Amino acid sequence: MELNSDFSQRVLVRTEKEPWHPSPSPGVERRMLDRIGDEVARATSIVRFAPGQSFSPHTHGGGEEFIVLDGVFQDEHGDYPAGTYVRNPPTTSHTPGSDEGCTIFVKLWQFDPEDRTQFSKPMAEGLVAQGDGVKVNELFRDGREIVRYYALDAGATLKSTPVGGLELLLLSGSVQDGDDWLRAGDWLRLPEGEALALSAGPDGATLWMKTGHLRFVAAPDS
Repeated sequence: MELNSDFSQRVLVRTEKEPWHPSPSPGVERRMLDRIGDEVARATSIVRFAPGQSFSPHTHGGGEEFIVLDGVFQDEHGDYPAGTYVRNPPTTSHTPGSDEGCTIFVKLWQFDPEDRTQFSKPMAEGLVAQGDGVKVNELFRDGREIVRYYALDAGATLKSTPVGGLELLLLSGSVQDGDDWLRAGDWLRLPEGEALALSAGPDGATLWMKTGHLRFVAAPDS
């Protein structure tokens, strides 16, 4: 399966309008944003766990990172409430689930194969000022990518033209990018060389952003 697999193109997905698709585990559904592959895939998705449901135990051959959007995600390593960012690099394993139900934004098979840095952290803790009305928390950095969380005041602007492209998930509020207004849940991916110029709406905005990684696009062996 290939979905939004041309990484030279701008892609904007209104995730709230996307259908839910069943996963191999009952009670776990997903909205697919981009994908190269079938069940073993380089994939970006929104995944929803019904209360009391879990996914089968598995090892991350290509790594997994995710944001908890609502509820509490759980595995044998701990409980992760909404607003948590988690990286599970290649070779890690777990049995994910949620007693109360949860929704996560998750990326699979997009790690450096040699990455072994595993951690979780609250995204909104440790914010530092970056310009007028903009605060940022750098969540992760290596030679391939930079991952950040931003909080924008009403009317604040955020501009970027990173090497290696960019993607973002709007977590709250609204922002304008050119002719497009993005609202909570919208996902935007920009190819290398295309500039981002966001202006926050009247309620401000928070967002997750990754840059640099679109230079490294490969499907897993399946």
